[in-house]
Amino acid sequence: MTTHAVKPLSPEPRYRAYTTRHLEELTTRAGLSADERLAVQAVAQVLPFRANSYVVDELIDWAAAPDDPMYRLLFPQPDMLPAEDVARIADLLRAGASAQALNAVVQPLRARLNPHPAGQMDLNVPRLANAEPLPGLQHKYAETVLFFPQQGQTCHAYCTYCFRWAQFVGDADLKFASRDIASLVDYVRSHEEVTNVLLTGGDPMVMNERVLARYIEPLLDIEHLEAIRIGTKSLAWWPQRFVSDPDADDTLRLFERVVAAGKNLALMAHFSHPNELASPMVLEAVRRIRATGAVIRTQAPLIRGINDDAATWERMWRTHLRHGMVPYYMFVERDTGPRDYFAVPLARAVDIFRSAYQRVSGLGRTVRGPSMSATPGKVCVDGVADIGGEKVFVLHFIQARNPEWVGRPFFAKYDEQATWLFDLRPALGADAFPWETASTSGAHNDLPVD
Repeated sequence: MTTHAVKPLSPEPRYRAYTTRHLEELTTRAGLSADERLAVQAVAQVLPFRANSYVVDELIDWAAAPDDPMYRLLFPQPDMLPAEDVARIADLLRAGASAQALNAVVQPLRARLNPHPAGQMDLNVPRLANAEPLPGLQHKYAETVLFFPQQGQTCHAYCTYCFRWAQFVGDADLKFASRDIASLVDYVRSHEEVTNVLLTGGDPMVMNERVLARYIEPLLDIEHLEAIRIGTKSLAWWPQRFVSDPDADDTLRLFERVVAAGKNLALMAHFSHPNELASPMVLEAVRRIRATGAVIRTQAPLIRGINDDAATWERMWRTHLRHGMVPYYMFVERDTGPRDYFAVPLARAVDIFRSAYQRVSGLGRTVRGPSMSATPGKVCVDGVADIGGEKVFVLHFIQARNPEWVGRPFFAKYDEQATWLFDLRPALGADAFPWETASTSGAHNDLPVD
């Protein structure tokens, strides 16, 4: 029997968004000086900002701002861009420059921030049998298709570290999305190797149930499709979506229909800090989702200044387990946006992961990491070893463009400063990494990798 028909918490206010128009008010509340507030405004011309009433009123400790981790997760920081660029934009804002003048400065800055890592806009787009391209769809690995629904290309709030920041800045040339449900279904039907579809964005859970169902329900009749995943930050940023929003119950009934159709429904929930789990609202949302038969898997990047210590990850994973969620990934911050501001060296990431991993039970050791989603595939840094007198990183592919690489260890020279896969160099006498020399036989060379 389902348990989501009765709403156990008092009615919540409707969603209210805060955008750049509210930055002056909010940063004043954080105790920033006039110059500091202007610098934040300058960075927000380049990188997106969006918050909401739940995050502002329930999650941020304003007495600790601007150092509070929830504040840092949401608000642009002056150090995210070079000081000379921040000063230039601030001067334009101070002078009341036109949108056109601002854009002339902002656009080149965005282009320098690698808005589409791993070539997600440049690699070949999947095509139907009639050779028509399918924008908004990525055949990421043989068994996994990603789909970016047009109506899901925003979030309830924006994380400052988000590697899909380019989706949110209002530039149509940087968006990657589609509303072509029929082509998605046709493509999946014609590729029997596809067992998983991931709806992503943005956040598909910004869509109401009626729109979400239009994307999900046509997939339920595809026999070889085993799982539907939904990438979402909504549990952390707006748990009312599953508790008190007008269509919360309808959404949970949609989840039940997916499970009843014999599909694994997985919410890939982004929790970046244990403070996001402190509210009774989010725990009630988790309970109601799990009552439908859906599985909640949790993941987040390792972010400097926010969650870059083992105790934080241990507390987060143990809280997830206590409430029936499955720890899934610790990611390495992607090579895009203000990545220099947030990046943690791989050597330190390994230490943080191992220390936290040692402190959780076997139930929590479902988590994998530190993991890098790079052009060749998803690479996990397993640790540091001394082999024949050479200090090396030990790595393996969790997923790869060539399935032959998956699960096979390879080695890189130890580098205390390296923060990304392409900072590394081959070790133990190797001249190149697997993706640089190995045969691409068996690889999905026609598939864009995100």
